[in-house]
Order: sequence, then C-alpha cells, then structure tokens
Amino acid sequence: MKKNALYAQSGGVTAVINATAGALILEAKKSNKIGKVFAAKNGILGALREDLIDTSKESNNSLLSLRYRPGGIFGSCRFKLKDLETSEKEYRRLIEVFKAHNIGYFFYNGGNDSADTAFKVSQISKKLKYPIQCIAIPKTVDNDLAITDCCPGFGSAAKYIATSIQEASLDVQSMSETSTKVFIMEVMGRHAGWMAASSALARKNKGDAPHIILLPEITFNQKEFLSLVKKTVSDKGFCVVVVSEGVKNSKGKFLSESNTKDAFGHAQLGGVAPYIAELISTKLKLKNHWAVSDYLQRSASHIASKVDLAHAEAVGSHAIKYALAGMNGVMPIIVRTKSSKYKWKIEPAPLSKIANLEKKLPKSFITKNGMGVTAKALDYLNPLIQGESNPPFKNGIPDLKEFKLVPVQKKLTTWR
Repeated sequence: MKKNALYAQSGGVTAVINATAGALILEAKKSNKIGKVFAAKNGILGALREDLIDTSKESNNSLLSLRYRPGGIFGSCRFKLKDLETSEKEYRRLIEVFKAHNIGYFFYNGGNDSADTAFKVSQISKKLKYPIQCIAIPKTVDNDLAITDCCPGFGSAAKYIATSIQEASLDVQSMSETSTKVFIMEVMGRHAGWMAASSALARKNKGDAPHIILLPEITFNQKEFLSLVKKTVSDKGFCVVVVSEGVKNSKGKFLSESNTKDAFGHAQLGGVAPYIAELISTKLKLKNHWAVSDYLQRSASHIASKVDLAHAEAVGSHAIKYALAGMNGVMPIIVRTKSSKYKWKIEPAPLSKIANLEKKLPKSFITKNGMGVTAKALDYLNPLIQGESNPPFKNGIPDLKEFKLVPVQKKLTTWR
C-alpha cells in the first residue's frame, strides 16, 4: 500500500515558500510510491490537531500558480516541539495522526527553529519505532541557516529591499535642499545582517545610498554613527540609513526590544527605525523620515527574484526525491559551485549539522567602520536577486487563483 505524505509550512513565510509547496506536490504526483500529499493546516499544529488538507483536490494549474502567491497557502505557525524526553505525548500524538492517515513521509518547510522540529520528528523512527521519513526544507528571509549557501525567500526579500532603497533614496535626494535630510529604513534580521546588507545592492557607484548600514553583528556606537550621519549630510546633502531590527547596544540589549516574546522565547523586535530617527532629531536637529518594511519585504512576490524562485522550487522537488531514496533527517541545501558565472546545485545535508545553528555575516563582508559591507559581500549577494518572475495581472493587481483547500476527514479524538 502506498504511503501518504504530509507537508507543513512553519515560521515566518516568504514570497516563494508556496513555490516550494507546489513543486513538492507536483513532484510527488510523478511517483508511484507516494499516495496522496496532505498539507497540515497551520504548520505542526495542524499535524497535532489532525487538521489536514487534501492537496489532490487542487488542479496542476493551481499548484503551478503557487509560484506567484506570497504568504503560506496552508497556514503557518510558531510552535516549538520540546524534546522527546520531556514531551513524549506530542510525539505519540503525531504517530497517531500518521497512522490514522497512512503517512510515511513528513516534510517541514521552515527556518532554524523548524529545522530543530524536523530533526526531532526524524528521530521518531528510531526512538518510538514508527517508520517515518522526515525531510526539512529550507526557507527564511533571514538567510541564516547553516551549511546552505543561501535560503529560499532571501533573494526575493533582498531584491525588494535594494529596489525600495534605490527608489526612496532618489525621493529623499530630491527633497533634501529644503526638507528631509535623513531617511531611515528598518529591515528584518534578529542576529544576522543579511537583509540589511542586501540594501547595498542599490548602489551603482561608490558613495551612492545607502550611506550607512547598521548590522546585528556590530555593536551600535552612537557617537560614531551620529558623526557619520553629520558628515554624510554635509558632503552629499542627505543621508540614507538602513538598520537591522537586531542591532544591539554595548550592553548586548536590542535597541528595539519589547517585553513581548514569541513561542520560541524570542523577544519581539521592531521599532529601531523610530529610535534612530529620534536620536538624529535630538542630537543633530536634522529633519528625517523613517519606514519599517516589516511584512512587505517578505511578501513582495510581484518583484520576486527569478533565481530565488528557482531555488525554492528545486528544494521542494528534491525533498521528494530524497524521501523516495530512503533518506531521513536531512535537508536539501543550495550549493554554489566554483565558476566565473553563478551556478548552483542541490545536495542533502544532515539536520544534526543545521538545527539550532545560525549563519551570520562573515567579517570579510563588513567594512572596517562596521557600518557598511564590502565588495566581497556584494559578489555573494548580487546573483541571488537576478531575474524577474512577474505574476499575471488582472484589473491592475496580481491575479491569484482560488484554492479549494478541502479538509481531510478526521479519525481521532480532539487533541487537547
């Protein structure tokens, strides 16, 4: 009897995570070893609650159209599975759901915390004697997963950030004589500055905006920062600053940290741009404006990178291939091959070397003053934003297909 597969999306979504889902489901349809592909509604919570969606009810054309749809078509969540030793009930419940629906393959599409969850689930076979193959699939705009050259979702976010900074910089420059002198844009990035660094791709010539990039890897130095802002305004007439939400002060505290924490215990961030703006207003008396790109930077499928989209679809289809090859506890990663032109391939990597690890900007990517990025960083970043993948438009906005999202009939008692 063919085993069914279960796919779930986890954590913050991206402009291309649905492309991964579509590629995975379509690849599974080619196999004579996989029955149906179910999707868990709202990530691992859907698996625990037995809230499953039957993807076989969707047409191939609809599945192909997922490459243009931002967000998570099946819903996502931030929910941390504890260790098997301390929370065996949750794992026993997963096994009950797997058994009830003849599931032999589990695919978890997410970032760092999701890799940890997938690694734990992959151990069910050995520790709880249930035959399940678990494959984690990379996704995160933060680009901070270990081993993989880059993460699907990042290239499109980087393209949005660079484009937005280029456009906003021209706006500020045109008004700087009698109005705004400084523009601050806040981007995501808790501990790793990949997204902030990508703003430098907006530069065509040396000295172009953004003029200052504040990274989580570098402790914020207020005196040096204000001095550089003042000098830039004096030299160029205006200054554009990109700041990562994860920038910290000398005491190791986030400049924008709130008292709210998410399911993984991470402090909720956001609000460093107005903090920097107030600093500039108070200390330098310069008129400024600020913006927080927030969800816009990770959902802008209308300006998705074609390379990023290809990455997203490749990891989805390879996840199926790895499962059919008998692999468990691995992740399909992107490997950049050594050549004069940008080339890449997909290879499997063990989750034991990915889960709970974080890839930050290397020192060679950061300028000596800590407020910019080097040519080496641009060489790495530039290929990831290449190409456009424009969605079809109707009545002036993207034409997104409707989905049936047919629920699978439940067979078990309600969880919790």
